Amino acid sequence: MPATRQPKDETFNFRVDPALKTAFTAAAEAEDRPAAQVLRDFMRTYVRAREDDAFAREARRQSRLIAEAAATPGSDEATLTAELDAHADALLSDLERP
Repeated sequence: MPATRQPKDETFNFRVDPALKTAFTAAAEAEDRPAAQVLRDFMRTYVRAREDDAFAREARRQSRLIAEAAATPGSDEATLTAELDAHADALLSDLERP
């Protein structure tokens, strides 16, 4: 059975102020770059930034949960945190020795 072809690219139409379009097109041409390529780069950068923000928010959420659990004496997180602190202190002591 032949594979179904997927469109390589899609069109994205939007309204823009004529003065902004003129200025943007001139700026892209000054860099010898097609305006469409510059817009695609902006879009990729925007999406990547949103993904990075979402990752950072989730990392902070998980860190808060772990910190709350570590504040409970006798919890696995508290035990592990104490062990890691002791190990880090030992490493720092080794580094400070002449």
